[in-house]
Amino acid sequence: MDMRLQGKTAFVSGSSQGIGYAIASALAGEGVEVTVNGRYPHRVDAAIDRLRKDHPGANPRGLVADFAKPGEVSELLDSLGDIDILVNNVGLFGLAEFASLADEEWSRYFDVNVMSGVRLSRHVLTGMLQRNWGRIVFISSESGVNVPADMVHYGVTKAAMIALSNGIAKLTRGTSVTVNTVLGGPTYSDGVAATITAVAENQSMPAEAMKDIIIGQNRSSLLERFIEPTEIATLVTYLASPLASATNGAAVRADGGVLTTTL
Repeated sequence: MDMRLQGKTAFVSGSSQGIGYAIASALAGEGVEVTVNGRYPHRVDAAIDRLRKDHPGANPRGLVADFAKPGEVSELLDSLGDIDILVNNVGLFGLAEFASLADEEWSRYFDVNVMSGVRLSRHVLTGMLQRNWGRIVFISSESGVNVPADMVHYGVTKAAMIALSNGIAKLTRGTSVTVNTVLGGPTYSDGVAATITAVAENQSMPAEAMKDIIIGQNRSSLLERFIEPTEIATLVTYLASPLASATNGAAVRADGGVLTTTL
């Protein structure tokens, strides 16, 4: 299907690997000029090379910035310019006991997972409204609806992303700018893979076995497997396209049936 995105420009935060890269690749495949982002120059360069290989004729560029460092974020915003599509994907992920998590770590998660979207959306929204076209997509999680006990800090920031997206959407009333959220389910991203590997090593078992145990414990999953990053990317690409013009202020689920209640 032609998503009618040829010639559009996009910025995907946290896109040197994982879900972010899958989104950048899907957009590039539709003819979008994509800017990828990561904390490390070598990973950003590798992502650009991979995009060029996977999509001959694509013209990706990269911006290196750590969203936990305000100075680097300011430099990124100065270099970003006008874009048509913003995907707020960057985020921290990890298991932690609620009672032992320090205020500083709460602040770090909130700054990266929530304030990155605030700063980027604030930067691009005015231009989108002036041009009367734009797409902002937040990559949240089912954990923002059903907050897990072993990742309270993560779930709270993902819930805040849903609220942030819904509030910004109300600023686009009567325009051709839309703001939506994708609620991803358990996705086998690089971050999840690293966490599973670490837990498996701690329990002296193969990572694949731990992967099967984790997904098996999730009895509400209708998919009964981890979601692939490309499956999230497909939905994001649709929401970023003119075909999704009637979808605004929505939290769209790509959770594999994990959530048993509606928002």
